[in-house]
Amino acid sequence: MIVTVTMNPSIDISYPLERLNIDTVNRTSQVTKTAGGKGLNVTRVIHDLGGDVLAAGVLGGFHGAFIAAELKKAGIKQAFTPIKEETRDSIAILHEGNQTEILEAGPTISGEEQCAFLGKFAELLDQTEIVTISGSLAKGLPQDFYQKLVQAAHEKDVKVLVDTSGESLRQVLAGQHKPFLIKPNLEELEALLEQKFSLDHLAEIQTALTQPLFAGIEWIVVSLGKAGAIAKHKEDFYRVTIPTIKVVNPVGSGDSTIAGFAYGVSQAMPPEELLKMCMATGMANAQERRTGHVDPTNVEQHFAKIEIKKIER
Repeated sequence: MIVTVTMNPSIDISYPLERLNIDTVNRTSQVTKTAGGKGLNVTRVIHDLGGDVLAAGVLGGFHGAFIAAELKKAGIKQAFTPIKEETRDSIAILHEGNQTEILEAGPTISGEEQCAFLGKFAELLDQTEIVTISGSLAKGLPQDFYQKLVQAAHEKDVKVLVDTSGESLRQVLAGQHKPFLIKPNLEELEALLEQKFSLDHLAEIQTALTQPLFAGIEWIVVSLGKAGAIAKHKEDFYRVTIPTIKVVNPVGSGDSTIAGFAYGVSQAMPPEELLKMCMATGMANAQERRTGHVDPTNVEQHFAKIEIKKIER
């Protein structure tokens, strides 16, 4: 089983408008509300692929109940820890070819609620082989919270795939025990290392991934958008090239990449197939109107067209 962790989920609300008028009333009749958060996107994609997945994290209030109901409706297993404060909304206004977002900070998690989650997480580790950790931390959780989860998983010999950024990622990398995979995009890698990279000099990225900071991480996948990815597996490097596709909705494609990788690991895929699977799911998500969904047939078609080249050192 794969367990996905979402510590700051949201209801993702989309308001499409022909034009956003400022300081007056805007009306729309095409509102969509989705159980959101990066980890829940991962969950849905694994579910679409036919994987055995369970969603964990924290949920509170009426918004939390809505998310739980949506997952139940989709037939997705869940084991969330209840919290007192209300789960947040994330609003996207789609107008004139633009996407204006209003993101709530979300609830504050109490020390008691944190302990309750950690207890439930420890129980789940006895039932799973893979954990994915995605997105931001809710208020009240310490910056090293994800490192605590990595530590707990290491003690149970469970593989952890981490997709976060900023201080949370720094804390994960500073810990004694490392995740099985991290997946920064180029911008996140630049922020982490305080160094600029160019797609014209990919060898510089390759060199950067050999820094002691990344020692002990089995997989590092640096996503490069439409340029594909550079991946490091143990001491081997790979260049991943993807075909051009017609993008419908790119939101959630990074989460879908994590989902594809987790699913591939659960199926014991070899390294090059793992890379094809994770990139194919990211591409397939970008061709769906709904965020965090893939068509398995589309995934298969992309899988066959992705090129993997081992980089000689």
